[in-house]
Amino acid sequence: MRHGWAALVSVLALTALMPRQLVAQQGSTPPQQETSQPRQRTAPGSLGQNYPNPFNPETQIPFAVGDPPSCTEGARPHRVTLRIYNLLAQLVAVPVLKGGTGDVAGGAEIENLTLTCNQYIAYWDGKDRRTGREVASGIYLYRLEIDGKAIVKKMIVAK
Repeated sequence: MRHGWAALVSVLALTALMPRQLVAQQGSTPPQQETSQPRQRTAPGSLGQNYPNPFNPETQIPFAVGDPPSCTEGARPHRVTLRIYNLLAQLVAVPVLKGGTGDVAGGAEIENLTLTCNQYIAYWDGKDRRTGREVASGIYLYRLEIDGKAIVKKMIVAK
């Protein structure tokens, strides 16, 4: 019962905070606050919405590493991690890189990978990393971290 209440409180808190976080992550502020708050520094890249969403049993997550102005020849590599969490903030899975590029093979877990500026797609089979079983229906969060800066989005598993 305690976990049910904790999950409910988490969903309500995330719903209330999500629009503000998305605005902050995009690097812009609402017009009425433009003079009172400095611009937030965002991760050097972007995180797309998973598709399909809701999904069962697998999904793909598009993401980009690097910003176009900084992606010139000889651009430095970036340290990238992508993780999936449940609403109790427990690690559920680490997706794998689809396709592969450069020195990184497809199927490599996206955890502390060194990637260059480019567009990528992550793949998750909908299974819990610890048990190997399909996860339960519900809301999950996925967090992309590039050079220590994070972007978070939510996805829905529907069975």
